[in-house]
Amino acid sequence: MPSLQPLLDARYGAGAPALRGDAGPVLETLLRHRSVRAFTAEPVGDDVLLQLVAAAQSASSSSNLQAWSVVAVRDPERRARLAAFAGGQRHVVQAPLFLAWISDLSRLSRIAGSLGQPCGGLDYVESLLLGTIDAALAAQNAAAAAESMGLGVVYIGALRNEPEKVAAELALPPRAFAVFGMCVGRPDPERPAAVKPRLPQEGVLHRETYGVGAEPAALASYEREMTGFYASQGMRAEGWIRHTAARIRDAASLTGRDRLKPALHALGFKLD
Repeated sequence: MPSLQPLLDARYGAGAPALRGDAGPVLETLLRHRSVRAFTAEPVGDDVLLQLVAAAQSASSSSNLQAWSVVAVRDPERRARLAAFAGGQRHVVQAPLFLAWISDLSRLSRIAGSLGQPCGGLDYVESLLLGTIDAALAAQNAAAAAESMGLGVVYIGALRNEPEKVAAELALPPRAFAVFGMCVGRPDPERPAAVKPRLPQEGVLHRETYGVGAEPAALASYEREMTGFYASQGMRAEGWIRHTAARIRDAASLTGRDRLKPALHALGFKLD
């Protein structure tokens, strides 16, 4: 087993906690995670896909409602259309497998209908949140499983830029919403991805109650770390703090997702 500290150093840089011991295979896989945006042409076969879905279905699910689905997309033309809906991200086209993770209340409505029972509880924000959380937990299990097999992944949140178009492309029924996508494939060794630093634990870990006393120092440390990371990757950036603030500045910064509420209404979610 590899030593834990080098993995923590890679994940946090100067803000890494000092911990002794070795990393087991699960922790090693998680700490080595990186977003892969360059893939080889090697296909991802059905055996692997079914293993990823098995891992996804092994995630926790609220009340065991399993209010999620996943649509596996291999067709190049469909991936190209989905890429266009997601801001033209070329890795959606390049990756041999694209997974669209669905907050799926439609199956629950069909179950209720088969019993002749109402399903008014699905009309509340809680139910959409439940399905979204279930989908996220399932997807993260699949991501970890894929990486344990030597595959690479990257999440595509921009699938929410055009929810209605994505739903039409994937033939989603009412009360089903594509929360995000995921590219899956063999990482291109010619264009390796780097482990991106995360905030120091002092910036996210609160003990007993929430406190912001350690936040300024944590943010300053992270700003230095990310400035070095951007430079090492040849990326032009104004710093993580300014970048983050720009992403939440106004409705335009949400790249179409400011209209998510009316889009969800159009997709059959009442959101009472």
